Amino acid sequence: MHVFHDYYNNKVMLSFEWHPFSKMPRHVLVICRYQEKWLLTKHKTRGLEFPGGKVEDNETAEQAGIREVKEETGATVKAIHYLGQYHVEGKGDQVDKNIYFAEISELIEQPTYYETEGPVLLEELPNNLKHQRTFSFIMKDDIVKHSLNRITQLFLND
Repeated sequence: MHVFHDYYNNKVMLSFEWHPFSKMPRHVLVICRYQEKWLLTKHKTRGLEFPGGKVEDNETAEQAGIREVKEETGATVKAIHYLGQYHVEGKGDQVDKNIYFAEISELIEQPTYYETEGPVLLEELPNNLKHQRTFSFIMKDDIVKHSLNRITQLFLND
């Protein structure tokens, strides 16, 4: 279990165990790889971030992850892997969010990307994400750092 404070100084608990905070989380974050590159989306106000969002009433968190990737990037998920979950003790409420790693099979231009400006492919992410103004606050705390380390251990060691 990792415990730290996020960009807004909220307490965050991150675990790579199976659903330690909620069996039915209402939010997802999906870290995507396509053709050996990181697939992000450019949110219209927050900046560059991995796809994600809210779980709708009629879907599982995994289904929400696949849908959010498609809506925000135009990508088709070939495989999606549960990575972990985090719990944020916010000022007004609490949020439980599943983290997934998705392998992308194709990237197709969409007529709309909803609240984003579409896909962004990066060969590598900057080491100092916390200080990059073009990246969303979601990318700036230890959730992404620990998740990327976990993905490297589990999926990217050839």
